[in-house]
Amino acid sequence: MELEVYKTDGMSSGGSVNLPKDIFEVDPNDHLIYQDVRREMTNKRQGTSSTKNRSHVRGGGKKPWRQKGRGTARAGTIRSPLWVGGGRVFGPQPRDFDFKLTKKMKRQARVSAYAHKAKQNGVIIIEDFKLAQPKTKEIYQILKNLSLQKKKVLLLTSEYDPLVLQAGRNIPNLAVRMASDVSTYDILNCETLLIQQNAIDKIAEVCSI
Repeated sequence: MELEVYKTDGMSSGGSVNLPKDIFEVDPNDHLIYQDVRREMTNKRQGTSSTKNRSHVRGGGKKPWRQKGRGTARAGTIRSPLWVGGGRVFGPQPRDFDFKLTKKMKRQARVSAYAHKAKQNGVIIIEDFKLAQPKTKEIYQILKNLSLQKKKVLLLTSEYDPLVLQAGRNIPNLAVRMASDVSTYDILNCETLLIQQNAIDKIAEVCSI
């Protein structure tokens, strides 16, 4: 797949790049995408919700009244779930939501996400750029020049750039990630994938199978 390369002013640079066919032109595996997104979401859960069942509630060791002869229901403890102040029935308990996938499965899920974006014409290539200062208005102007200011955009950089990261974090519809660290969810959770030209080699390196 050959795409035109744009400059930060929104004009064509006159050049083009060939995206790796084994990444952007494969048949997406939707089930692997689902599994990888589920893994990322569940691994963010703390699993610390906790309630007290009848064995955890203090008191209730003595039988409240005799079994028969009072004309009311029998009761064995004042900490029964039926009583006010009693234990909780089937309440949440601390648990581990950890869900794992193999490296190959995670890599293939990411490749499938890239392929989906390419099929939706949601990939734009931009020349590498640097900022002299972490100015949000400079990043916003680049998005505006590309007519992306109203879209949800994921910018992939080839390396860690603190100035670009700091300048872009105040724009609600923009996320900045390094190409080596981007996840399947990040790729899917945007309308347009804005990739710096040198980041393509990093994507090919990370996603090579």
